[in-house]
Amino acid sequence: MASAPTAFTVATAPEPHRIRTRQIIKAHPEVKQLMTRNPTTFLIGLGCVLAQVAIAYFLRDKAWYWTIPAAYLVGAFFSHTLFVVIHEAAHNLVFRKIWQNVATGILANFPSVFPTAISFKNFHIKHHVFQGVHELDADLPDWYEAKLIHNYSIGKAIWLFFFPLFQVIRTARCREVATIDKYVAANIVAQIAFDVAIVYFFGWTALLYLFLSFWFSVGLHPLGARWIQEHYLTLSPEQETYSYYGRLNGINLNVGFHNEHHDMPSIPWNNLPKLKTVAPEFYEPLLAHTSYTKLFFKFLFDQEISLYSRIMRKERGTATLKDQSVPDKELLSA
Repeated sequence: MASAPTAFTVATAPEPHRIRTRQIIKAHPEVKQLMTRNPTTFLIGLGCVLAQVAIAYFLRDKAWYWTIPAAYLVGAFFSHTLFVVIHEAAHNLVFRKIWQNVATGILANFPSVFPTAISFKNFHIKHHVFQGVHELDADLPDWYEAKLIHNYSIGKAIWLFFFPLFQVIRTARCREVATIDKYVAANIVAQIAFDVAIVYFFGWTALLYLFLSFWFSVGLHPLGARWIQEHYLTLSPEQETYSYYGRLNGINLNVGFHNEHHDMPSIPWNNLPKLKTVAPEFYEPLLAHTSYTKLFFKFLFDQEISLYSRIMRKERGTATLKDQSVPDKELLSA
């Protein structure tokens, strides 16, 4: 039986996505037709926000402990969908103008209690450009994080439970990534106003429900397996990114099509399955997950998987900090 890795796998080759982007565009230039924007994403986000506010209102006079099952069984799904709306807005895939996408992200952020939407955008774009580069990719665990948790089941469960906190702490190492701008400030002001309004009109129990919905949606919950699905070496020691083709993609806006998204970040969520259909020769040979629940328990109890089960790079390549991660558009324009 193989043992769990005790260090990150260091790769000297560049990340695989921009190579595949070139190959796909050369073989299927018609993918340009899939690079649209989807304003419907805004309506989905608005619907989820209203649903969360309605549930928070319903729970306002209930005992606080009712927020736990409500958040775990219902709210986490709305919250996770809103996270995907924030993700789409981060890539400017909702509307044409930047400020409209920023507004969409801020709106979708409201039920999450903490103002993270625009900061997420700043760090997430660098994850695309510098995948696996420790000082620029906040998606990669910290050295201390991986050493502390290693491959212990209880440790991995605690890590998943506190995943939102670990994610925030990681950003401190990415000093070169802008952390404050006018949009971040707007996000903070708007979020504080929303939180104050919830407490004033509905009370603290309503805010607790929203907080727990957010916390569970990215933590110790089958939905939290998404973070393991995307880049952890769970099915192969070589394949760096994995897609998920399961039923929850219908709820969570095809967030599982992760190889497709990294290859073509200018394609909105509704067209990612079409990309796989157009270019099957690039995706069918790749390993993929089909169940978040199965992966959730595999990650927790498989002793061969640790937080070191990731690929990292020491070289940044030729990309710059100004790169906005639209290689597909740039290649097609060229």
